[in-house]
Amino acid sequence: MATLAQWIEGARPRTLPAAVAPVAVGTGAAFALRGTHGHEDAGHWGFALLALVVALALQVGVNYANDYSDGIRGTDEERIGPVRLVGQRLAPPQQVKAAAFSAFALAGLAGIALSVLSGHWWMLLVGAAAVWAAWNYTGGKNPYGYRGLGEVAVFVFFGLVAVLGTQLTQAGTTSWAGLAGAVGTGAVAATLNLTNNLRDIEGDAAVGKVTLAVRLGARRTRRLYAGLIGLAFLMVLASGLQHTPAVVALLALPLAVPPVRAVLQRARGRALIGVLGQTGRMQLVLGLLWGLGLWWAGR
Repeated sequence: MATLAQWIEGARPRTLPAAVAPVAVGTGAAFALRGTHGHEDAGHWGFALLALVVALALQVGVNYANDYSDGIRGTDEERIGPVRLVGQRLAPPQQVKAAAFSAFALAGLAGIALSVLSGHWWMLLVGAAAVWAAWNYTGGKNPYGYRGLGEVAVFVFFGLVAVLGTQLTQAGTTSWAGLAGAVGTGAVAATLNLTNNLRDIEGDAAVGKVTLAVRLGARRTRRLYAGLIGLAFLMVLASGLQHTPAVVALLALPLAVPPVRAVLQRARGRALIGVLGQTGRMQLVLGLLWGLGLWWAGR
């Protein structure tokens, strides 16, 4: 029987900045439009809270779903990293599956409320697609995470969809700064997935799990990690072209140096667990500063 601490670790809290950052950036991008023609009331803290619940619940749900799906396939038995509830036989698979779908249900309820209150009913379809993507990353008969598409899905759903969806529900439109924020946030979110897959590259290859890291090889995966981090900070500068205060997010740059250096210097195994934590902290600070700068632009 898994303990509460093991259930919490199984939810992989180090990945939660990937849910907080896009909501912060999208909310800031919405407030940045306040006062412009037709968007005098852009920005809504209540909608921001609902979007945060959706993002956090989806992140926790996908983490439990991955634990369940990899566990029953036997691909989690020889792994370095956080607790695997199913792979380490700490909890029955059906309990972990139920935890995943409970999180998805919470995300769905918050998403329905957000769509109804904001008047964007079609966002329900986007939400359904997000839940489908969360489950089928490693679940289902043909999981796309086993074909090297995990980072693409993370970029789309925890970058483009999360940031622009948050902005749209609060402002009724999107903007150049919002798009730049979506690309940058999605790029960093993808590095979290990439770090996990780089850490597990040998074990994944051995069991036939063809992640992007397995496809690229360790050397090119490390270069891609650094490139995605660089892209994020370029997008900060790009958003500053529309709203100058957004460049305050560059203050997060020093936090990016240690993990990038470690990855490029061939950190592996347990050392990459530290890189994951450092990347998550950098992402959280980057997202909060970026959102703050954009919010300030709309004051």
